[in-house]
Amino acid sequence: MTPTIPERGLKIGEAARVLGVETYVLRFWETQFPFLKPKHTRTKHRFYQERDVAVLRVIKRLLHDEGFTIAGANKHIKEFGIDALMTGKPAAKHAASAEAPERSTTPEPSASDGNARRVLNEVRRDLETIHKILED
Repeated sequence: MTPTIPERGLKIGEAARVLGVETYVLRFWETQFPFLKPKHTRTKHRFYQERDVAVLRVIKRLLHDEGFTIAGANKHIKEFGIDALMTGKPAAKHAASAEAPERSTTPEPSASDGNARRVLNEVRRDLETIHKILED
């Protein structure tokens, strides 16, 4: 269930809670994704509108669930368009180029298979941990 966003928008702490991230993450993402521009008051307080929260959900999905780097996520968003990614329907003309080189170096399934990607990322992290233990 998506919480109702008040007309004034969500303060940064409220938006962070809704998304399940820390406030500093939202501030950092704002510096890395130029299209993310929440409203600022005269006292520099941020207010995230419904669209801002939807954009943040896409960014979080790309970075946390699908394993994109920030550069890769920016490229993916430019390629497919933020609106298409928010609706879950990437533009058909880009379907053949879903694999971005800025992603993790581990070969992974297509971007539409987020669950398999998460599993592979977990396996990779486990293998890296085992490798480090064996080196010590």
